[in-house]
Formats: sequence, structure tokens, C-alpha cells
Amino acid sequence: MFSKKPADQPRSAPQAHPANSQSRARSMPSNGSTFSVIGADVTITGDISASADLHIDGNVDGDIKCASLVQGEASQISGTVMAETARLSGKVKGSITARELTILKSASIEGDVHYDALTIEQGAQVEGRFAPNSQRQAAAEPPRQIAEGAGETEEQASLQMAK
Repeated sequence: MFSKKPADQPRSAPQAHPANSQSRARSMPSNGSTFSVIGADVTITGDISASADLHIDGNVDGDIKCASLVQGEASQISGTVMAETARLSGKVKGSITARELTILKSASIEGDVHYDALTIEQGAQVEGRFAPNSQRQAAAEPPRQIAEGAGETEEQASLQMAK
């Protein structure tokens, strides 16, 4: 339909040009992942789960779970944020958990922050508690077993001793 070949010739698969495939390889991340953008004029009510990277310039009223999050200055998020890496510059109301977290000077955060690596620019506003992810994981571990009372926790053993 769009070729200059006569219609009676059989169509063949398009040939990849070496220059084209090289430029595509440069524009795509090396791991083949993609990213999604939520524009400034978009408001989402509900949870977002993305295996791709996410760039939010709009408003989200719900929890966000993604590989990498970039938040624009005018963006507002009301909910829990969970990401491997996060770069926040807008308003967040809710807890944040990230392996690598960067809070820029234009950010305003109301909620607890859990991180492995943390960078905060001077001027950023944070109202909440900071805790490394290692502390959060330690609190989630079950009580230790003691050697004497095979199968009993320390709390159970101390209750039996009190009797």
C-alpha cells in the first residue's frame, strides 16, 4: 500500500538497517525495561503496580509499587510508596519504602521513611520518622528460640518459669 513496488510482486519482511537498530539500542535501557508517564493533567484514584519505571507529574490517590519512581514538583501522592529507587520532588502523604531514596528540596513528605541509601537536599520538608530497612526487617523477625525449652520462645519460657 505504501511502497513503490508494483502490487503484483510478493511482499517481503522489512529489512533491519544496521544504523537504525544501533540507534534503537541506544535509546532503550540496556535491560530492555520501559517507563510509564502519568501527565500533570491526570488524576488516578486507586493503586498502581508497575514492573517498569514510573514518572508521575499528576496526582495519585492510592498506593504505588514500582521498580523506579520519579515524582515531578507539582505532583501529589496520597498513599504508600514502595520502589527500588525513588526520586521525590512533589508532595507525598504516606509511608515510603525504597532501597535508594532521594528527596529533593521541593519535596514535602508526611509519613514514615524506610530506606537503605538516603539523600535529602537542603530545603526538603519531611514530617515523619526515618528508619533504615534493616531495622524494619529485624522487627519483623519471629522471636528467637531458646536452647533449654526446645521449641519454646523466650516469652513462653519466662511465663512457665513464673508459674
